[in-house]
Amino acid sequence: MGDTARLVNMAREAGLRVATAESCTGGMLAAAITETPGASSVFEWGVVTYANAAKRSLLGVSAESLDAHGAVSEEVAAEMARGARDRSGAEIAISITGLAGPGGSDHKPEGRVCFGVATRNGIATETVEFGARGRDTVRALSRDRAIALVIAAIEAQARP
Repeated sequence: MGDTARLVNMAREAGLRVATAESCTGGMLAAAITETPGASSVFEWGVVTYANAAKRSLLGVSAESLDAHGAVSEEVAAEMARGARDRSGAEIAISITGLAGPGGSDHKPEGRVCFGVATRNGIATETVEFGARGRDTVRALSRDRAIALVIAAIEAQARP
């Protein structure tokens, strides 16, 4: 069983729904989840907010956070995840925002990706430095990391 099938089965067994908020992956996570038979029982919705204006209008990310920290930040990832959870009604929401490449800077290098996971227990964030490994690779690694984070969140939510 692949990781997305595991995610879907675990969420179904736990009675949990999942939502996604993606930027640099452009919907790859939602596509991976929904390729799995039975995903409709657990996948609430996904949104691609590539532009900052979309992050603000669709997810409620504050202009202050975007101005102070930039789109590629744990602060924005947290607000994206919170917005997806609040707006979807799902028990778990995951966000992905990063610099897949090419390009970047000393301050925000290519391959930096920030994740947010919102659950009833709060919001957790992390940053992964995948490195300048090429756009396709960074996006695929980001999708896979997000799947692992959702599985971990399901496990945590399923515990009494």
